[in-house]
Amino acid sequence: MQFVLAFVFFMAGSGVGFAALKVWDNSRINGVKNQIEKMLEDAENKSEQIKQTKISETREEVNRLRQEAQKDIKDRRTEIQRTERKLEQKEENLDKKLDKVSRKEDELKNKHEEIEKRRLALEEKIQKQDQKLQEIADMSKEQAQEVLLQKVEADAKHMLGLKLKDLEENYGREAEKKARDLIVGAMQRCVVESAGESSISVVPLPSEEMKGRIIGREGRNIRTFESLTGVDLIIDDTPEAVTLSCFDPIRREIARRAMEKLVVDGRIHPARIEDLIERAARDIDNEMISEGENAVLEMGIKNMNNELMRTLGQLKFRFSYGQNVLAHSIEVAQIAGILAAELGLDEETARRGGLLHDIGKAIDRQIEGPHAEIGAELAKRLGERPEIVSCIASHHNSLEVTSVYEVIVEIADAISASRPGARRESLDAYIKRLDKLEEIAQSFEGVTRAYAIQAGREVRVILNAAKTDEGTAHKIAFDIAKRVETELKYPGQIKINVSRETRATEYAK
Repeated sequence: MQFVLAFVFFMAGSGVGFAALKVWDNSRINGVKNQIEKMLEDAENKSEQIKQTKISETREEVNRLRQEAQKDIKDRRTEIQRTERKLEQKEENLDKKLDKVSRKEDELKNKHEEIEKRRLALEEKIQKQDQKLQEIADMSKEQAQEVLLQKVEADAKHMLGLKLKDLEENYGREAEKKARDLIVGAMQRCVVESAGESSISVVPLPSEEMKGRIIGREGRNIRTFESLTGVDLIIDDTPEAVTLSCFDPIRREIARRAMEKLVVDGRIHPARIEDLIERAARDIDNEMISEGENAVLEMGIKNMNNELMRTLGQLKFRFSYGQNVLAHSIEVAQIAGILAAELGLDEETARRGGLLHDIGKAIDRQIEGPHAEIGAELAKRLGERPEIVSCIASHHNSLEVTSVYEVIVEIADAISASRPGARRESLDAYIKRLDKLEEIAQSFEGVTRAYAIQAGREVRVILNAAKTDEGTAHKIAFDIAKRVETELKYPGQIKINVSRETRATEYAK
């Protein structure tokens, strides 16, 4: 029984142990299985990471290889282009060399033809020389000497002609240069101011009431004044002023001085008007004599007729194209004297001819004819030398030149009359030209202000320093000069002065 119980207990314990062992094995198997699954999952993840890493590395390698391939292709392309350019240059050089060779061939061909022509000409000359030798062989000694002398004479004439031509050209160039230097020097050493021409004079009045007194009762004062002076007295709406109009500058000046004295005196009636006009006429006559004497003394001229000096003084009140004729005559005398001194001629004769060259303009309104002929006749009648008379008569190239002094006076007259500023243009044209100069300058970008100064001889342009630089300044100056040359007409030259301006302003408080 105990054995049986022991066996039963043994079997029961074995079953329990088996069951427990089985349970333990199942749990172990499950744990191992889970571990294996985890390991498999980790392996898959690691494999995926390795895969992604390899793919990235492969892509980077591919990009690198692609970049290297592209760089290599670019380098090869650049090299190919460089090679192509070299080939093109070589082709161009080859073409140039071929052209050069072709030109050389043409030159050689021309030279060959020229040599052939010379050879034929030489053979012809040899034949002629042979013929001459044969002729000489048949000549006597005297005949041979005669032929030789003729040949030498012909050669000498030819050489002399060439030498004279060469000397003429050289002396012509030297004479032209010398003449240019003389004229420029004379112009630089003699400059006088120009004067404005006018056919009217304006006399200011102290009040409007004075106009009625000038007119007088029933206009007797103004009629007396106009009849005695020969001028037109214009009394209009111009405030506190009357206007004197007359083509004769001397009569107009007499009337102006007489009117000024009448206004100051205040006693305006026919007798007083006549008295003051006579005084003004005497003053003008004395002034003309004084001006003529001063001009003669200034030029160092001696022994001039008094009537001629008085007529010369009348030129102070005469204008030609805005140029005072007396000042112009003095300037011509100075220039003529300078030219004569440089040429080693008599300065006094040149100055005398220059001073009197326009003497006819003092009386040409009283006598019919050109002022040169009128002046020459007057000078001849008053005892001037023939060379002075000829200078007066021919200074406008109207007669054939007979002496060098005529040429000098004519040149001096042209210099004085044509120099910039000597003869003015009309006021309207002058103002329009100045406005156009400033308008052209201000039309360029970067220009802030522009002023026409020195009577339009210079344009001063101010640039904005922030918008321009030195190179721009030179370009703007060049462009303004070109536009002025294209769009305007003007005497002499116009200076374009461009500057950049920077200003800084502060206030101390």
